[in-house]
Amino acid sequence: MASGTRATHAHVRRFPGWRGLLWQAVVVVAAVLAYFGVRGLTQSDAATAEANARDVVALERALGLDVEASLQEAIVHQDTIVTLANWVYIYGHWPVVALSLGVRFATAPDRFRLLRNAMFASGAIGLVIFALYPVAPPRFGVLDVLDTVTDRSSSYRTLQPPGLINRYAAVPSLHFGWNLLVGIVVFGATGSVLLRALAVLGPAAMALAVVVTANHYVLDLAGGTAVVLFALWVVRRRQERFPATVSR
Repeated sequence: MASGTRATHAHVRRFPGWRGLLWQAVVVVAAVLAYFGVRGLTQSDAATAEANARDVVALERALGLDVEASLQEAIVHQDTIVTLANWVYIYGHWPVVALSLGVRFATAPDRFRLLRNAMFASGAIGLVIFALYPVAPPRFGVLDVLDTVTDRSSSYRTLQPPGLINRYAAVPSLHFGWNLLVGIVVFGATGSVLLRALAVLGPAAMALAVVVTANHYVLDLAGGTAVVLFALWVVRRRQERFPATVSR
């Protein structure tokens, strides 16, 4: 039994090869481009998105969660902190997601498939919500806050061209949610104290960054968390019910 377990463990952690890595990169990039393309096509009019945003703000006020403006005010005059928040928002998302997918593929293909499929599932759920309930982000004048990423950086527009972005996709925040998903998968895949600390601190830093840069409301974080946790649960249940498909 022990030898069989070691064999299985070795199998799921064997590097599948560079051709497999290239193919998975193509699949993931194609899915990301489709996600942005469809998200761009599902934009609604500004009036509806702004009205929904005001409803989100009203709910936050009722719950005592309307802290976006006060959090930004605490750091907006500190250029170093603002730059750091912008860097976390810009470089702490897609580069981190891509690196995590690549490393998981090379070292633990089973974890790679878990992360990839959970991203696909949560992205699909997000697209439905974006289409049915468009929400303007705080930076569009809904709150008295500054769009620090646009005002003090141009790098983000290189990573995510404006033509691919849905301006009214604040709820849920998959910008935070996918970082959280990466953190959960990485935390469960390693025994390294350093990597586990990064798996916790990374999503926490992103949660703060998306709010203080005026890109998301606090409730967006709750929405992003709910979506990715549900997607992760669905994917794990599927792997448990159909273990033969885990290697695909």
